[in-house]
Amino acid sequence: MDAASEVRADNRRLLAKLLVVAVGMFGFGFALVPFYEKICQVTGINNLFRPDTVVNTQVDQQRLVTVQFDANLRSELPWRFAPEQRVMQVHPGQLVQVVYDIENTGSRPIVGQAIPSYGPTRAAEFFSKLECFCFAQQTFQSGEKRRMPVVFVIDPALPADIHTITLSYSFFEVAGTAAAAKPQS
Repeated sequence: MDAASEVRADNRRLLAKLLVVAVGMFGFGFALVPFYEKICQVTGINNLFRPDTVVNTQVDQQRLVTVQFDANLRSELPWRFAPEQRVMQVHPGQLVQVVYDIENTGSRPIVGQAIPSYGPTRAAEFFSKLECFCFAQQTFQSGEKRRMPVVFVIDPALPADIHTITLSYSFFEVAGTAAAAKPQS
């Protein structure tokens, strides 16, 4: 075998190894999402996509908590997204509904997913969402508008030093869902 043939053979082996590594990395990345969801389900952490359960239904009429509502868009998402009410006073234990307005101002259908966050962070364990658009991916056709509710209860066990809670949603476009967002013919 001459030197040129050996170099070509080495290049083929190297290319095959690189291809195996690339396929392995893709497979690992693809498997990471269900693996992460299963870990969250088993441990009970990061329960973002299921309704909470409310244990205590007593309303604390002696206490008011200020709840601030925030809305953010990520990834150049061509949507309008805002709460109808930015601030409200809530009694712990009180069942509350707020509404967010969402509109796809883009020229194509888009699938998005809202991810909630709380401030202060420790308030999250006392904030129970019973109905929320964040529990599922949302498909919006071009120009479509919706009013989407969030129904929640603040646990009366909320520490007394927490007087204000900020509920913030960030909407992301869900990658790889362009085919699912196309209108049905």
